[in-house]
Amino acid sequence: MNDNYAALQFGPLSISGTVLTTWGIMLAFSLLAWLTRIRMNGHTPRWHGAAEAVVVAIEGAIGEVLPATSVRRVLPFVATLWLFVLTANLIGLIPGLHSPTRDLSATAALAVLVFASTHWFGIRDHGLRNHLRHYLEPSVILLPFHVISELTRTLALAIRLFGNIMSLEMAALLVLLIAGFLVPVPLLMLHVVEAIVQAYIFGMLALIYIAGALESHESETSSSAEHHS
Repeated sequence: MNDNYAALQFGPLSISGTVLTTWGIMLAFSLLAWLTRIRMNGHTPRWHGAAEAVVVAIEGAIGEVLPATSVRRVLPFVATLWLFVLTANLIGLIPGLHSPTRDLSATAALAVLVFASTHWFGIRDHGLRNHLRHYLEPSVILLPFHVISELTRTLALAIRLFGNIMSLEMAALLVLLIAGFLVPVPLLMLHVVEAIVQAYIFGMLALIYIAGALESHESETSSSAEHHS
């Protein structure tokens, strides 16, 4: 049950089960992307329709939070994040494998990516100086509170996903130990639904954080324009 065991050992270097499973998911997505590109170039109707449906669905969800001008810029990161977290949550259903997201180190890495992406999009759109300036608003005194808020929400993002997936797998294990395999189907359905919900929440929170960084600059720009007018 411990994902931190050494799945592979190369002398002093060891690779944990979480890292190995994460690499496997990344490799699978890389192969899927390559295959999708080939099939779409070959004008395969079903493949093209399925890929387009996934992209349109994610694009629509992003469009509910961000303005249309920012959707295309954020789409690659948020779509990849959503699909990866969903796959990582569901892979625990495969016998012998555990979800990487039940490991705090994996969810912490994902949360750090969200933290970095939030500042990346802000700096990319508005420049470093303008991005950092909003931490001094409305007063320099609030700077420590802004920094603490950034760190705590990143920590909460990591712990929330880790706690939910860990508790879900532990509950499934306990039920199977007590009831055997008499009630596996309802339990598996619960696992699937919860995995989808947690992936959606994680991706949506990341999207909200990015939107907050972009909107803070837009509001500052509009208020400055109104002041000068």
